[in-house]
Amino acid sequence: MLRPAHQLLMGLAAFLAGTLPAAAADVARRPNVVVIVADDLGYGDVGFQGGTDIPTPHLDALARSGVRCTSGYVSGPYCSPTRAGLLTGRYQQRFGHEFNPGPPGPGVEAIGLPLSETTLPQRLREAGYATGLVGKWHLGHALPFQPQSRGFDEFFGFLGGAHGYGPFPEGDAGPNAIRRGREPVAEKEYLTDALAREAVAFIDRHAAAPFFLLLTFNAVHTPMEAPARSADRFAALATPRRRTYAGMLAAMDDAVGRVTAALEDRRLAADTLLVFISDNGGPQVNGSSNGPLRGQKATTWEGGVRVPFVVSWPGRLPAGTAFDQPVIQLDILPTVLAAAGIGRPDDLDGVDLLPFLTGDRKTAPHEALYWRFGQQRAIRIGDWKLVEATGSEGPKLFNLASDQAEQHDRSAAEGETRERLEEAWKAWNATLVEPRWGRQTGRQPGRRRAPAAAGAGA
Repeated sequence: MLRPAHQLLMGLAAFLAGTLPAAAADVARRPNVVVIVADDLGYGDVGFQGGTDIPTPHLDALARSGVRCTSGYVSGPYCSPTRAGLLTGRYQQRFGHEFNPGPPGPGVEAIGLPLSETTLPQRLREAGYATGLVGKWHLGHALPFQPQSRGFDEFFGFLGGAHGYGPFPEGDAGPNAIRRGREPVAEKEYLTDALAREAVAFIDRHAAAPFFLLLTFNAVHTPMEAPARSADRFAALATPRRRTYAGMLAAMDDAVGRVTAALEDRRLAADTLLVFISDNGGPQVNGSSNGPLRGQKATTWEGGVRVPFVVSWPGRLPAGTAFDQPVIQLDILPTVLAAAGIGRPDDLDGVDLLPFLTGDRKTAPHEALYWRFGQQRAIRIGDWKLVEATGSEGPKLFNLASDQAEQHDRSAAEGETRERLEEAWKAWNATLVEPRWGRQTGRQPGRRRAPAAAGAGA
């Protein structure tokens, strides 16, 4: 039986639902959105991807709660370009954000996610969402490019591409300081733990209204610094670097668990669309493993661009299922907009995944996926992938259904298929612009100049 106070509250809620304007009622019914991004996570290092030596119970539980996208990709094999694509829903090469912008210094003050682009938090804030970023930014240091200039109401984290894990009890006033909003702050916790704390606090502050939380861990990016509590936990692993990596990944898994527990405790899980990805594949330098995939971060091999990818929305998406058609992080923005009932802009490259993940649509979400990273490139159509990457000595053709590890070039036997993919990639490439900046040290050699797009110089 309901107590009188509960009856009063329910009656008041019903009254308000019947008297509020339609727009306000729509906002009240919109789902919360949480997007979690790992940094340099190995494709094969989590349990739901087949990893066995580093327990990841919270990530595995997240995968069981939703849909595991087995052919999940990112549009760049590197940190900042992937984030630019995520926040815009567009291939970042369309607006020149092909490479990392580099650290702050002479000549890079005006470098960041181009101001011509509208971001996901801007679109959600206009629709009544509270918006928050916790963690790594890496999309520009100058004031016009900072998170709170690009649609986020709240920010806790750092602006650069990498950061130590601390703690930092004395703080730091440098350009890559840990900040709350625009102000540097001291931090007494291990950074991954601090990001979990701040993410949970954001959920607490905005539990009564729709919110968008982008939680971007710097784990498991270098420097290799595990929390002290993990010193003895992974002693059986083969190398010191792998043991440190395991401690960092375990801390991130615990942090994800704190976020999902906060949603459960506040009875928000069923009203929350949650996505988990890595920003790119794992690099050898941090001791990660990309499992069966060839290549690593900064390459267009599968090991550079294929990532763990989970979409969870309890009660709306089927739990514990796998979706095998190729998807990409560009799809997150239109999927979120569709879930929130916000109209889709015409210039997006991503698609709304919801009807595909529910099974309402049986076709593949994309006819093709494309990559360009300097002189490296790739295209995937169906099971076929044409790739020119570090060490490939020219473009090679692979059938990923039978050769996920990209070991057997089928170019000679499948000449027509190779030509079809080559022509499709060239047609896409002709729509792109020249990179706005080089790979931190200058323009890539031998680049063919692509036609400029409208507004590219903004």
